[in-house]
Amino acid sequence: MFGESGTVKKHYKDFHDILSDFDLEQLQEKSEQAQASFLRQGITFTVYKDSEGTERTMPFDFIPIIMPNGEWEMIEKGMKQRVKALNLFLEDLFSEQRIINDNVVPSSLLADNLTFLNALHKTEVPLKQRIFLAGIDLIRDQHGTYRVLEDNLRNPSGLSYVYQNRFVMRQVYPEFFENYHLYTLEDQLNHLRDALLDYSPRKKEDKAVAVLLTPGVYNSAYYDHVFLAQQMGIDLVEAPDLLVEDQHVYMRTIYGLKKVDVIYRRIDDEYLDPTVFLKESMLGVPGLIDVYKKGNVAILNGIGNGLADNKAIYAYVPKIISYYLGEKPIIPNVDTYLLDDDSQRDWVLEHLSELVIKNVGASGGYDMLIGPHASEDEKEQFKAKIRSTPSQYIAQPTIQLSRAPVFQKNEFYPAHIDLRVFVINGKKTHVIPGGLSRVALKKGSLVVNSSQGGGGKDTWILKS
Repeated sequence: MFGESGTVKKHYKDFHDILSDFDLEQLQEKSEQAQASFLRQGITFTVYKDSEGTERTMPFDFIPIIMPNGEWEMIEKGMKQRVKALNLFLEDLFSEQRIINDNVVPSSLLADNLTFLNALHKTEVPLKQRIFLAGIDLIRDQHGTYRVLEDNLRNPSGLSYVYQNRFVMRQVYPEFFENYHLYTLEDQLNHLRDALLDYSPRKKEDKAVAVLLTPGVYNSAYYDHVFLAQQMGIDLVEAPDLLVEDQHVYMRTIYGLKKVDVIYRRIDDEYLDPTVFLKESMLGVPGLIDVYKKGNVAILNGIGNGLADNKAIYAYVPKIISYYLGEKPIIPNVDTYLLDDDSQRDWVLEHLSELVIKNVGASGGYDMLIGPHASEDEKEQFKAKIRSTPSQYIAQPTIQLSRAPVFQKNEFYPAHIDLRVFVINGKKTHVIPGGLSRVALKKGSLVVNSSQGGGGKDTWILKS
């Protein structure tokens, strides 16, 4: 909101002027109204392994992130470039593997995913695209440069919160919108539905049937599943609602069986089909993978997309963009050290206090060490982990993430933020304007994940 000199930035001025008219008591009352709105609507997420109970409302902060149009146009181009290259990478991995044979990406990074590569090798997918919805996490560093922090290409969550943040803002804080001309969100999920149906193997797309497959009410993102199914006008189903018959997938309805063409699944790969992957899975549909391989049903996002959003592969994305597109990344990565390299590992072990260590397969802020905030015991534990399985971890410098003001518990203070941008990919690629601004609400924290005490903000993209 403020420049280095302490003056309010031009695009925040109108917001700041209105904010100054409120006293702390009024702001606290509105803040409580906003949080109560989330609770009334059942907007919750699940925290696993939590002794205080699993269900929590999403913490919300009313001060939006406001972005000028020029900045957004650059981000939009960068997101389209990145998703295009990652799609080509995935398609290549499941077919000719040219990028491996040309020694651009080492085959050792795929070792943990051979199950999917072997089971689905040369399986053709509609549009030759395996990324239907991507959630790309961005940060700004201390120099104001946007950087990609993480690619989420499997089951990115949080799109529903983008809408609910805006709904609550307009409901509780309508006065802030008076002088702003913003991109709206109302029609954005039409793009999502259209892209979903683009993948239908049925020739007559207007007859295509799509469903959203959820693990059920105990999943951490269940509210997300319900919201998206409702907004797209498709059925929300669980595994018992589906069956395979005559090499097709059908949904059980009160009128009988109904053929399904597209499954937007919110279930991890290994649980999708107990006849191919985890035999004990109760969440999947027996025979589903065989129908998928025959091209009689589309499964989105593609099975095996984890090959491209692994944190070790992340380090190679600039090379992947160059290899497939012949271009430099519009938005750069964060510098990344690969710990199966002896020299990089030795340097990282000596400088652990300056770095962030991440498990390449974990998400949600779990199995992560933030060196400057870690105790000596925590650092020693991570040194042992790294030495034991170096390929399981990466290291990155501790970046001073950009900060924004928040108002929590009757006071203002600065908090670190990032932005999850959602990219919809069908016959056309569309980037939802804005995205989910996530904020580390614990003072001094760098972790924005809701499961680790983070919250959300509305994101405003100016039209002009």
